[in-house]
Amino acid sequence: MANTIHHRTCNLCEAICGLEIEHDGQQIISIKGDKNDPFSRGHICPKAVALQDIHEDPDRLRQPIKKVDGQWQKISWKEALDEVATKLRATQQAHGNDSVGVYLGNPNVHNTGSMLFSRHLLRALKTRNKFSATSVDQLPHHLIALKLFGHQFQIPVPDIDRCDHFLMIGANPMASNGSIMTVPDVRHRLKAIKEKGGKLVVIDPRRSETAEVANEHVFIRPGTDALLLSAMIQEMYAANLVSKHRLHEATDGLDGLATRFAAFTPEAVADSTGISAADIRRLTHEFCAAENPVIYGRMGVSVQAFGTLSQYLIMLINILRGRLDEPGGLMLTTPAVDTLAITGPGHFDRSRSRVRQLPSFTGEYPVAALAEEILTPGDGQIRALLTIAGNPILSTPNGRQLDKAFEQLDFMVSIDFYLNETTQHADIILPPVSPLEREHYDVIFHMLAVRNSSRYADALFEKDKNARHDWEIFLDLTERLAPAKTPAQWLQNRSRRLMSPKRTLNYLLKRGPYKLSLKALRDTPQGIDLGPLKPQLPQALSHKDKRIHLETEFFLPDLQRLENVLQENHDPADSMLLIGRRHVRSNNSWLHNSRRLVKGKDRCTAQIHPKDAARMGLDNGHPVRITSRVGSIVLPAEITDSMMPGVISVPHGWGHKRDGVELSIAKEHAGVSVNDLTDETSLDALSGNAALNGLPVALSLAS
Repeated sequence: MANTIHHRTCNLCEAICGLEIEHDGQQIISIKGDKNDPFSRGHICPKAVALQDIHEDPDRLRQPIKKVDGQWQKISWKEALDEVATKLRATQQAHGNDSVGVYLGNPNVHNTGSMLFSRHLLRALKTRNKFSATSVDQLPHHLIALKLFGHQFQIPVPDIDRCDHFLMIGANPMASNGSIMTVPDVRHRLKAIKEKGGKLVVIDPRRSETAEVANEHVFIRPGTDALLLSAMIQEMYAANLVSKHRLHEATDGLDGLATRFAAFTPEAVADSTGISAADIRRLTHEFCAAENPVIYGRMGVSVQAFGTLSQYLIMLINILRGRLDEPGGLMLTTPAVDTLAITGPGHFDRSRSRVRQLPSFTGEYPVAALAEEILTPGDGQIRALLTIAGNPILSTPNGRQLDKAFEQLDFMVSIDFYLNETTQHADIILPPVSPLEREHYDVIFHMLAVRNSSRYADALFEKDKNARHDWEIFLDLTERLAPAKTPAQWLQNRSRRLMSPKRTLNYLLKRGPYKLSLKALRDTPQGIDLGPLKPQLPQALSHKDKRIHLETEFFLPDLQRLENVLQENHDPADSMLLIGRRHVRSNNSWLHNSRRLVKGKDRCTAQIHPKDAARMGLDNGHPVRITSRVGSIVLPAEITDSMMPGVISVPHGWGHKRDGVELSIAKEHAGVSVNDLTDETSLDALSGNAALNGLPVALSLAS
């Protein structure tokens, strides 16, 4: 039998690169970038090969398992699903609906079936105690989109292909392949900015992989981005750099802004940020003088104590400079599936968490509150937990506290195909099929892409007859938790199954702006280019009045809290400031069981500046102990001048030495978890997003 080429999208990160997978019907021969993909243009990163590694991984679970007297036993799907539904229902009958909690991990957003069908299970559970990876990642972006534009998913992205001055803060797309900015082949896109005479400026406490290819890199003290941005706005008003723009007539809240920022002069913030007043002014004037500039911030900006305020100020600078809804600036996409039409606009602070009274966002509480909601007795205490494709013990604050909390649960079930640091706490694990055994369409990431495009792929391999898709597991549990009692309910359950992800997707494509169909995408397996981003405001605003609501009285009172930072004097001799980092061969904890991705020199190191190392008497490779309020970790030092003095960087997603983990390759390259240091009490005050960066830590030599 001749080998066949299967075209699909890599769904391991946001870049959605096109792939050519050569196979013989049973085995994968090779995975390459699809040169004919109009969006990714043949680019892939090293992670793409992990699709094969996951599919073939002997550690991947292929049927349900149950913990019996501390030992795992394989059980049938019927037994597993019946017991899970019975235990969850019994818990809720005894203690109320909110006694069951749910955590959804990041992989769900890369899974068509999860995106389209998980809502049925969540509705059947009827619990308010829902959590997800959103609140350790992009929650500020969603909150700003909701407040300003009227919909949580109406997030404009940098039009990178047409900008001539890209000011990037706390972002490293050379490692992440873009984030809240779906941008495959980012290296060549960034290179193109410079080749046409433009400029790429990166502001970051670490000279990252992206900073290495930039025209200019500027160090900034972690957690002070809002000070820099406020000073830039102050200078824009002081130097008359604010542009006149057509959208300003449709924007509420512009009046009186200058006085709100008067105290944040470049001189006032220079010492706190570590950036001179002259450089702040120069950065501001160069940005405003460019023809098509854009300013963008990502993880380093979002996951800090002023994450929401910082992202708001970035949006405000783009608006004041007239760079919203303009080619080369921040622009909204027009995806083939109209995601805004099929999702709710979202809501904020309709309810508060039981223990700490943290605000909800679109029905989810900040995940930093998950452990306390399990550990604190009282009405509404979480006694049973469902996790779906997530590993919060390694990806959310104070993982050791979560370890303790999960041990206390009466019952836990995980929908996941790995026995990892989180799922080892479960009583039953329900494993879905591998990514290559399911169809794929990026419902979310086409909505965040820097160019409109559309691409679909059927499953490469047929699943085993005894295996289940994620969406089938959701419906199996939904029908057990909320069994049909009337003919109408029975028909509703039947229609859900008949509407499968494929049929649902076909319906949504036909309803979308381009009137596409599944057949049209199947006939063009390498994807369809739908053109560059186009201006569409104010008509496309989700607010009924078709106006931008700056909501200054929600966001700008946080400037008072920011002023307190100006009074702080940080001495690295007393404590260092912790930041995370990411590597192009890694994606949180997902891919550490791929030998091809973890091979090579140790990447779980503590990067530290030579001056700080010398002050401690620390040599390269020597173990260093890092201690925070919640715990300590020991890992080898990596001395490098890519770090800002006073700052230490530890990558996230590692820490595979925990008992019960059955990831053979990951355990050989275990590393330590930075989230054994991060503090669940350290939050962004506006949104409740976790503040993982800028955390004060103490360093000492470890033997």
